[in-house]
Amino acid sequence: MTKAIKLLTVLPPPQRQRLTALAREASFPEDARIFEAGGTADRFWVIRSGAVSLDQQVNHLHRVTVAGLGVGDLLGWSWLFPPYRWDFGAVAFSPVRTYEFDAAAVLRLCEEDPRLGLTLVRGIAEILAHRLEMTRGQLLEQYTMHRRSAL
Repeated sequence: MTKAIKLLTVLPPPQRQRLTALAREASFPEDARIFEAGGTADRFWVIRSGAVSLDQQVNHLHRVTVAGLGVGDLLGWSWLFPPYRWDFGAVAFSPVRTYEFDAAAVLRLCEEDPRLGLTLVRGIAEILAHRLEMTRGQLLEQYTMHRRSAL
């Protein structure tokens, strides 16, 4: 298994400074819903402390946790891709402190500095690939456990 990629560490220091200049501090109390699947994705966060659960609504009564995020992790990537809607929901599993970024401001910065933009998008792609790999592993594990119990 590969090590999790942390968004701010993929940027060289000068680019990281330009990006973090756009950040504002935000916090969420435990159990706060940060965003809901289908909502407008116009920002993203880097977690400074605490834990966040990504979830998916299965039916009107049931949600399933699909991933857990912690310190240094990127929260939110749907702001990069039309139709700019959240694919999952997110809830603070504990009190959470973050750096919050306005998507429009970050996209303007990426247009002004294409090198930063390319590095940022590659970093996010690496993060998404890692999360997909982790999810695939979890699904295979669940499938194997299910097959064993069915025998």
